Amino acid sequence: MQTMNGAELIIRLLERQGITTVSGIPGGANLPLYDALYSRRKIRHVLARHEQGAGFMAQGMARSTGEAAVCFATSGPGATNIMTAIADAYLDSIPVVCITGQVPTSLIGTDAFQEVDTYGMSIPITKHNFMVRSAQELLHVIPEAFRLATSGRPGPVLIDVPKDVQQEQVSFARWVKPGQSEDATAVPEGALRLAAKLINAAKRPVLCLGGGVIHADAAEAAMQLAEHAKIPTAMTLMGLGAMPADAQLSLGMLGMHAARSTNMILQECDLFIAAGARFDDRATGKLVEFCPNARIIHMDIDPSEVNKLKTANIGLVGDVKATLEALLPLIGSNRRSRWLNRVRVLQNAYPMTNAEKIIPEKPYGIILEVARRLGDDAIIATDVGKHQMWTAQVYPFARPRQLLTSGGLGTMGFGLPTAIGAALANPEKRVVCFSGDGSLQMNIQELATAVEQQLNVTVIVMNNNSLGLVRQQQGLFYSQHHFASDFQIDINFATIARGFGMRAYDVGIDGKLEDVLEAALNEPGPCLVNAPIGKEEEVYPIVPPGAANISMIGGSYAKQIA
Repeated sequence: MQTMNGAELIIRLLERQGITTVSGIPGGANLPLYDALYSRRKIRHVLARHEQGAGFMAQGMARSTGEAAVCFATSGPGATNIMTAIADAYLDSIPVVCITGQVPTSLIGTDAFQEVDTYGMSIPITKHNFMVRSAQELLHVIPEAFRLATSGRPGPVLIDVPKDVQQEQVSFARWVKPGQSEDATAVPEGALRLAAKLINAAKRPVLCLGGGVIHADAAEAAMQLAEHAKIPTAMTLMGLGAMPADAQLSLGMLGMHAARSTNMILQECDLFIAAGARFDDRATGKLVEFCPNARIIHMDIDPSEVNKLKTANIGLVGDVKATLEALLPLIGSNRRSRWLNRVRVLQNAYPMTNAEKIIPEKPYGIILEVARRLGDDAIIATDVGKHQMWTAQVYPFARPRQLLTSGGLGTMGFGLPTAIGAALANPEKRVVCFSGDGSLQMNIQELATAVEQQLNVTVIVMNNNSLGLVRQQQGLFYSQHHFASDFQIDINFATIARGFGMRAYDVGIDGKLEDVLEAALNEPGPCLVNAPIGKEEEVYPIVPPGAANISMIGGSYAKQIA
């Protein structure tokens, strides 16, 4: 017979799930949990400087490995602070288990000190959540949380545990089995044959790979299908890396900031095959004008996504890897020479960039120089803004889980703590975080965490002293009313980083870009590089919000309406 308190039981169950690292911050309502961590010393705890940072660190671990990760927060402000990271994980389908402390059960509903309805607040932004009423329940709740987080479409699960439940003694005869992901239901053979018939008959097909392909480890199966049937392949922001950027069939990212050629190709396609993609508005633009002449095959593990936004001619609901593997033997080889020639003509006529845009100290130049020095093994995290879109446009992603970025929620402050989480889970790899001066300030305190843990994280701050993407939209669509998007002081990020004990460089002050990156990327440990860029550097092409993807505008149009 095993006897322990609820907090000790939580830690033992996490160990049985294979959890070796947890991010979090202690507080009054979860101190029993931390006391149990102290006693066991088998799980590494990483002390974040803000609960939002703790949530994003867990995301970094989960996104870079594909395995569920865990974060802790206390009640009240601890729980509310971590909610943004949980909402971000929900929209991008990331398996995170968040365990929050709560006031004792006798005080719930009394407006006690640091009491909020964590359970109620988290319902819309979690895949599932639990309010634990007894220590005995934990034997079921913890494994079930991991099963739910990783089965089907992944997502975050929150467990709220009152302080007295953490302290309550519980006895049990045997350990429960760890929670494991369940196998998805197979797609019916009849639907697969109908889909194969459409693919074999298509003259101008396009395959689109979304984040679901990454989650399902289906990139290799998708590549085989594309190469066998000679299908040009686009990726959503969340799908970047599913096909190497230099692959012959790669069209890169589609949508709001895609190459003009990619959206033109989609306009001409007669079959659009969406694999693990959810027809997000930033990918499709105006839905009624997206792929207007195409039939649609939609593969997704979540049945609620099929036909939700765009009616599919054929819906294939199931694990996308298994679906692609089952589909491949039904697809005939096809050279599609005319279609591939048309694709090459458009790509040559409308490239993403040119020689003028990739000089050093320009945004594309900075990104490509980093990529040249890192090779394919590095992990790239981004914050949200211009730097995120520039990175998505030109970084040569070569493999799944190489890019960690906030797609659905678009959370500024995501990049640094997520990079820290990735470095914790992948200590042998260099992790680079492309950030902006606006985004970095959202969670800049986590520089202390990176230094404390001595992680191989390099932060590249593309500094235009503004909220760049907001400023660009104000210039294009709000009569150049640049209000509340320009910072009034010029922050010395290198000095701040050094104040945290981090190596830091400032391009133009400490040397040329090439020299600075040579030092920043080759020495172990955390580092920050401040790279000033001009406010006039914009993200083009761009689809105006609410417009069709074919209505992309570029620099010349911007000057006309300015």
